Amino acid sequence: VLGSLEGRVGFDVIADFAVPLVGTVIFELLGVPERCRADFSAGTAVLTSDSDRQAAQEASNALFTLVSDIVTAKRAGLGEDLLSSLILAADGSDRLSDDEIISFTVLLFVGGFDTTVNLLGNGTLALLRNPDQLAAVRDDPALLPGAVEEFLRYDGSANISHWRRTVEPVTVGEVTIPAGEFVFIGLTSANRDPARFPDPDRLDVTRTAQGHLAFGHGIHHCIGAPLARAEGEIAFRRLLAHFPTLTLAVDPEELEWRPSVLHHGLRSLPVRTAPR
Repeated sequence: VLGSLEGRVGFDVIADFAVPLVGTVIFELLGVPERCRADFSAGTAVLTSDSDRQAAQEASNALFTLVSDIVTAKRAGLGEDLLSSLILAADGSDRLSDDEIISFTVLLFVGGFDTTVNLLGNGTLALLRNPDQLAAVRDDPALLPGAVEEFLRYDGSANISHWRRTVEPVTVGEVTIPAGEFVFIGLTSANRDPARFPDPDRLDVTRTAQGHLAFGHGIHHCIGAPLARAEGEIAFRRLLAHFPTLTLAVDPEELEWRPSVLHHGLRSLPVRTAPR
């Protein structure tokens, strides 16, 4: 991906770097054929934005059909990918149904693609807006594992959790939520809780940010967290080594965020570069 940007005076971190990188990783992991990847991405883009109900339903139906066709084709020639492993489980003693395979595949792609793209975009923006922190990780790449945790805490990939429903009255602060109510948990708000993280509105790549809720908690903790962390660390290491003088190409106020209640990510992130 970085090779395609060689010699350019600027590029879009989202469209030119994060999307192709993360897309390649998750498509290769799942085993999605090249010919299906554009349709796969288009469908999930609708599902992760604030689309109307009809558009979301059409996208969902299209993805279901697409994955069903991929599963049918793969049965004729299984590979070493995750989708092949799920098919083997369906045809073996574990007995996954085709509907379960399809739903799980779409869930893995949505969870493994959009949020990681947001991590790379949001984290890069955070560094560009905090030059001292950018200099710190550029000069000492050993800080990157902790820096990725701080990016997730400081400006995470998801605004809220998926909905929960109270089974009994729950008191939060001075508010009691009755039983039987639907509740959304503000992940980005929790990650800026001053009772948990001192000076929470400050980006600090040396902070011990473990305990953030960007990947959820408990039985709802993201199963793809190790992959996202690895992608983040490798991507930032390569990006900063290849382009050590990145700067924003627009005023921060001109940046647009994707319209999504659930996910939190930029539409684009134009940057300028200079020769190494």
